[in-house]
Amino acid sequence: MKIEKHTKIADILKEKPEAVKIFEKYNMGCTSCLGLQHETLERGALMHGIDVDMLIEEINKLPGKTK
Repeated sequence: MKIEKHTKIADILKEKPEAVKIFEKYNMGCTSCLGLQHETLERGALMHGIDVDMLIEEINKLPGKTK
């Protein structure tokens, strides 16, 4: 799964559980946010003043879940 701006944060965490470390690195409380299921990566980044393209690049480098 390729992560993009419109990808929901919950979907990112399901596919790439290690992404929690990236969210924590930038002090993004997205992993415990009530809007987790509906919030996109772009919206979360905007709310925290983080460059979404940088987040996408870092998250896409992480391995996905094995099937």
